[in-house]
Amino acid sequence: MQSKRYSTDLTPSWKKQRPAPEVPAEPDLVVEEVTSGFCGAVIRCEKTAQGPTVTLEDRFGKHRVFPMEPRGFLLEGRVVTLVRPQARPAASAPARTASGSVAVPGARARVARAGRIYVEGRHDAELVERVWGDDLRIEGVVVEYLEGIDDLPAIVREFSPGPDARLGVLVDHLVPGSKESRLAAEVTDVHTLVVGHPYIDVWEAVKPSSVGIPGWPAVPRGQDWKTGVCRALGWPPNTGAAWQRILSCVHSYKDVEPALLGRVEELIDFVTAPAG
Repeated sequence: MQSKRYSTDLTPSWKKQRPAPEVPAEPDLVVEEVTSGFCGAVIRCEKTAQGPTVTLEDRFGKHRVFPMEPRGFLLEGRVVTLVRPQARPAASAPARTASGSVAVPGARARVARAGRIYVEGRHDAELVERVWGDDLRIEGVVVEYLEGIDDLPAIVREFSPGPDARLGVLVDHLVPGSKESRLAAEVTDVHTLVVGHPYIDVWEAVKPSSVGIPGWPAVPRGQDWKTGVCRALGWPPNTGAAWQRILSCVHSYKDVEPALLGRVEELIDFVTAPAG
C-alpha cells in the first residue's frame, strides 16, 4: 500500500491568510504601516543588506523607514504588499541630424529653391554636405562649388539674385587684408550674403582632435598648403586621399570648428528666409 503524504503545515485552511496584492511603491503613494499605524506618502525605496525598505513622509513632514514585508501596509483600507517599482525606461532623445538639428523621420527632399549657396571648392562642398546635408535637402537648398572666387562679382551678376532667389557665398580665408576680403567687398547686392572662415583651407575647419593630430601644421608661405600639410604630418603626398581621410573623421557638427559652423548656419538662414 502506498503511504499517503501529509503537509508539514498543520494550520487549518480557514486560518491561512490569502496572499495580499502586490503594489509598486511609486512616489507619492499614500499607505499606512500596519504595525505602527504610521501613515504617509512614499518618498523613496532603497535596497539594503536586510532587504528592501520604503521611506514614508506624514502630513507633518516626518520621515520613517519601514521594511517592505509581505502584508505590511494598508492601501485605502486593504492589506497590500509593497514592492519596488520597476525602473522606467529613459525617455529617448529626439534623433538629430549631423548638424545637431532635430531629425524629421521620413521627410522627403523639398523641391530645390531658386536660391543657392556657393562654396569655393569641392572639399568645401563635401564638408557642408557631410554636416548639413539632411537639413539642406529638407530646406531645398542646393550647394554648388566654384573652383575659386577670382571672378566672384561676375559670378554674382550672372546668378541675378532676387527676393525669391537669394545667393549665399562661403569664402575661405576671409580675413582683413586678404585677396578674398577685397573680392567680397566688391559684392554689394542686397540679395547676396558673402561670409567666410579664417582658415587658409577648409581642411583646417575640421578639429585636429577629430583627425587625431595635435594641430594643423604651419606651412611656409610660397608652398602649396595641402602638400605641405601632408609632408609635415608624414602622410603620403596624395591630397585627394588625405582629404578623404580627414572627411571620414567628421561625423557631426562636433567635429567642426565653430568659426565654420556659424557661417554655414548664417547662409542657410539667409537663403531660406521668406521674401519680404
